[in-house]
Amino acid sequence: MAYAKSMLIRAALALMLASCGGGSSGSANSGGQAPAPVASPSPTPSPTPSPTGTQTPPTGTWQLVWADEFSGTAIDTAAWNLIEDCWGGGNDERQCYTARPENVSLANGNLVITAREEQFTGDAWPADQKPFVANPDAQKTQGFTSGKLTTKGKLDWRYGRIEMRAKLPQGQGVWPAFWMMPEDNVYGTWAASGEIDIMETVNLGVICGHCPAGGENRIYGTLHYGGQWPNNVFRNMRRELPEILSGGYHTFGVVWEEGRFTWTIDGVPYGSMQAGDWFTTGSANANAPFNEDFHLIVNLAIGGRWPENEGVGGVSTLNFPKRMEIDWIRVYRCDADKATGKGCLQGN
Repeated sequence: MAYAKSMLIRAALALMLASCGGGSSGSANSGGQAPAPVASPSPTPSPTPSPTGTQTPPTGTWQLVWADEFSGTAIDTAAWNLIEDCWGGGNDERQCYTARPENVSLANGNLVITAREEQFTGDAWPADQKPFVANPDAQKTQGFTSGKLTTKGKLDWRYGRIEMRAKLPQGQGVWPAFWMMPEDNVYGTWAASGEIDIMETVNLGVICGHCPAGGENRIYGTLHYGGQWPNNVFRNMRRELPEILSGGYHTFGVVWEEGRFTWTIDGVPYGSMQAGDWFTTGSANANAPFNEDFHLIVNLAIGGRWPENEGVGGVSTLNFPKRMEIDWIRVYRCDADKATGKGCLQGN
C-alpha cells in the first residue's frame, strides 16, 4: 500500500510506492510449519457464476497450509516482521509504524493494530531502503502511530486461497489494508513485479455527497502491474458492504490461481480478473507478474493521498484510537493441481 532524486534512489523506492500495500507453488517457504486444520474453517467460496452454465465444476478441495489464529500471548516472529519507520509509505501517510504493544498486540484471540493520535519520531526510511539513500539515518516526526506486519523473508506463497477475518475501523483518513508484495522483484521494481491488494477500505462510515447512502462502505480488491514507476497501472474491483458499518467481523479473501484472481467477502465472490487483464513490461508471459511468490502484509495507515482526497477530505482526529482487530489469517491450497492452484473454483 504505497504511491526526483537520482535514478538509483527512484529504483530503490519503487517497490514501496504501492497503493496500500512470494516458495514453491502453493506452499509456504522458509520452513513455515503447516498446522492441522482448525475446528471451524471459514466458508468455502461460492463457485464463480457462469454466464452459460457450462463451465467445469470444481474437482478439488481446499487444504489448509498455514494459519495464524492469534491465540497466543505474543506475536509469532517466526512468521511476522514488525515494521518500524515513519516514512509514510510513499503516499504521504501520516503515521509512524512501531513495534510497541501500544500499536501491535494480541488480545482476546485477536491481532490488534491500534492507530493513535500522538507525536512520534523515528526512522525516516524503511530498513530495506537505507542502503540506497544519501541520509539513511534521517529521522522524521509524524502525528500518529500505528502498526504494520509482513511475512517477507519468512513465509510466501504462489497461488491459493488467502483470507483474513477482521473488524475494521472507521473514520475520515483511516486506511486498513490486507495485501501481498513479491518476495523477489523478478520483473523489475514496483509495479513491474506486481502487487495484490486483497482488501482495502478508506474512510469507512463517512457521510459525504459522493459516498454510498448511509456512509462510505466500499471494499476494494486491486492489482498493480505494468511498468516500473511511474509507468505503473492498476485495476480494481469493489463492492458496497453496508453491514460493515455495524462494526462486526467479516472475512476478506482472494482466490489466486494461475491466470485468475477472484475476490471474496464472507466466502462470496464479488469480482475477478484473468490473464489479459494485466501485464508486465518485464515479461511476455501472459500470467506475469502474478506467477511468482508473494508475501503477506497487514497494516493500518492514517492519511495519505487516497483517503485524504476522498470522503470529506483530510484526516479527522475524532474517536481515536482506531483499532483493526484480526481474528485470523489463513492460507489454503487446492489439492487438484498444486502447480497452478486450479480445480477448486468453477471454470477450471
